[in-house]
Amino acid sequence: MQSKGSTDPEYMIKGKIRTIPNYPKPGISFRDITPLLKDAMAFNLAIDALAEKISEKDFDYIAGIEARGFIIGSALSYKLRKGFIPIRKKGKLPYEKIGIDYELEYGKETLEVHKDAAEKGSKVLIVDDLLATGGTAKAAAQLITKIGAKVYGYAFVVELSSLDGRKKLGEGRIIYLVAY
Repeated sequence: MQSKGSTDPEYMIKGKIRTIPNYPKPGISFRDITPLLKDAMAFNLAIDALAEKISEKDFDYIAGIEARGFIIGSALSYKLRKGFIPIRKKGKLPYEKIGIDYELEYGKETLEVHKDAAEKGSKVLIVDDLLATGGTAKAAAQLITKIGAKVYGYAFVVELSSLDGRKKLGEGRIIYLVAY
């Protein structure tokens, strides 16, 4: 078995993710991808690795969840030549929209999407930087379903596997690059 080293994508990506203890509240260890974004080689490697992990590319759009999901999702949209759908926090979208309230591990939030963000029956890959408890991704999936599109799957840079967020997302495709 080959040992993990500097040429291993998972090793390189994980080495660029910073842990911030007790943020945003005591007891939570925040996984910060901004050092990954700052390093052009690591960021490109992460986007290429996500694109490669999406073995079948039979979907129409990538939906990125505000805010870090915009960064990852936009780059992945460009790489895979797919349209991009922004899923935003309440009050940020200018056109007709639908919203959903959901619980975070440390509070409540509302997400919104334009009513015409995707055609009925189209397939959408939901992208964010991190899968924790699954509440945000589940809310995004509910929005995609409400506009008449189908959830193709989910893609994340990081999965916090001990929080079992994937249980909220059901049996769909879930890919990630590194787990904690």
